[in-house]
Amino acid sequence: MEKIKRQGKIIQGKDIAFNRKALENKNAEMLILSHKNKKDKLKQRDSGLNQVLCKIAKKNSIAIAFDLNELAKEKDKKIKAIILGRMLQNIRLIKKYKNNFKLLNYKNKKQAFSFLLTLGLPTDLAKKALD
Repeated sequence: MEKIKRQGKIIQGKDIAFNRKALENKNAEMLILSHKNKKDKLKQRDSGLNQVLCKIAKKNSIAIAFDLNELAKEKDKKIKAIILGRMLQNIRLIKKYKNNFKLLNYKNKKQAFSFLLTLGLPTDLAKKALD
């Protein structure tokens, strides 16, 4: 198993096993999900988050975050679509389990707010994500 590399109390996520280990650490404040460089299964996306992880994050009051640089720096449109699909799946889980959510590295607050609404995040969660 990999050791958890921390920058303060913010953890950069990897695969589901690593993310679970990071979320069980009660000293963490935020887990930044990585939506890139994963292999999807036939009928399920590997988005780095599932219902068990959402429950653990809620119990330990750890925020889940997306980094928009991951999407902005990608040139290939097919990979961008895959990343957006994984973000959509994670947004559904975050809404269902009422997790804390943050959006990182956005340039314009209005555009970031619109982006989150487009992904399906409710207005109140979208406002909290940008604070």
